[in-house]
Amino acid sequence: MKSFKLSSIFIAALFFFGTSLNSCKKDHQKIVKPIKIEFRKDGELSIFRNDSLLSQFNIEIADDEYKRQTGLMNRPSMKDDQAMLFIFPIEDFRSFYMKNTFIALDIIYIDKNGEIVSFQYDAQPLDESALPSNIPAQYVLEIKAGLAEKYDLQIDDKIVYSKSIE
Repeated sequence: MKSFKLSSIFIAALFFFGTSLNSCKKDHQKIVKPIKIEFRKDGELSIFRNDSLLSQFNIEIADDEYKRQTGLMNRPSMKDDQAMLFIFPIEDFRSFYMKNTFIALDIIYIDKNGEIVSFQYDAQPLDESALPSNIPAQYVLEIKAGLAEKYDLQIDDKIVYSKSIE
């Protein structure tokens, strides 16, 4: 009788183990695909020195709390003519970091009058170090790393942007 109970338990365990393995087959698994975040053109931005145009970008605008908190996180790439413009309700000291950001960036801090007040060049992907403005800013422009130098952007250069009509 004892051997019958043991063999019954053994067979039941094999059955349970076998069905568990069977339920792990690929055709029964849910495959979770990562969300691909596409660039959303919300407007255009130009940077000037005096009356000379230095550069132009298609911009995605981050003008609410969620968009400002998310920024360019979880995006694998960005084109040279794309940028993100963060718009804050008031001018204040700002600080950004690169958590969950996979693109090296130049971060440009801009005052309430649209003039560049400071830079953080070549911010490295996934680095959580603080990247402060050091001067009050109301806008922050993120572009691909190296473009600020390529376009010779400087303190006091001015931005002008327009939102796309929806």
